Amino acid sequence: MALETLPWDPAEHLTTAEDVREYLEAAFEDGDPALIAATLGDVARARGMTEIAREAGISREAMYKAFRPEGNPTLDTLARVVKALGLKLTVRAA
Repeated sequence: MALETLPWDPAEHLTTAEDVREYLEAAFEDGDPALIAATLGDVARARGMTEIAREAGISREAMYKAFRPEGNPTLDTLARVVKALGLKLTVRAA
């Protein structure tokens, strides 16, 4: 008997600020840059990629490229998108 699976899009489940915070917090705790990039991409898609790209001053295509799982956003892109999402990065002792 074959196991049937269905696609799951995390962006569809990021409906509250708490959801977003916990999702990003888990990705940053893991520390994998590819996971962090993909997670930020999921949050941007949940909020509306076109609007976030516009607010960040980055093309939508560049956003998709930077925040895909194999993407590697620059620090400038990361900072602009985080700000456009209404978030702030902070540093604390490990």
